[in-house]
Amino acid sequence: MNHTLQIIIIGIGATLTMDIWASLLSLFNIKSLDYRFVGRWLGHLTKGKLKHDKIFNTKPFPYELIIGWIAHYLIGITFTFLLVIIYGKDWLNTPTLQPAIIIGLTTVVAPFFIMQPSFGIGIAASKLPNANIARFKSLVTHFIFGLGIYLTAMLF
Repeated sequence: MNHTLQIIIIGIGATLTMDIWASLLSLFNIKSLDYRFVGRWLGHLTKGKLKHDKIFNTKPFPYELIIGWIAHYLIGITFTFLLVIIYGKDWLNTPTLQPAIIIGLTTVVAPFFIMQPSFGIGIAASKLPNANIARFKSLVTHFIFGLGIYLTAMLF
C-alpha cells in the first residue's frame, strides 16, 4: 500500500477512535468539543477574525458543523503525517505504541495554545470555571488519539 494512503487511513482511524471515545463519554453525560465551534472558528478565520471573546456567542457560520467535522479529520490525518515525519516510514511497517502515544499527547499543544485561546477560553482553558477538568479531558482525549494511531496502524 502507498505510504500516503496508509497514513491517511491511520489518521482517519485514529480520529474515529477519538470520536468513539467521545461517544462513550456522552453516555455518562460527559461532554466533549462540539465541532461546530471549530467550523465557526475556521469560517470566521476566512474573514480575518482569529480570536473571539467567546466562540459560543459568536454569530454562527454557514455550514459550520460540516466544516468542523472535516477539519477534525484533516487535523487527525495531519498529526499522523507528523508521526511519520518524526519517526520515519519504517514505523508504518512495525508500529510501536510509544511513538503513537507521544504524538497523541504532544498534539494537545494545538487546543491548549491555539484553539482554546482563539475560542476565548484562554490558554489551556484557563478562563473556564473547571479548567483542570477541561485540561484533563483534553489530555485523555489526545492519549486516546495516540492509542488510535497505534491500533489502526496495527490493523495494517
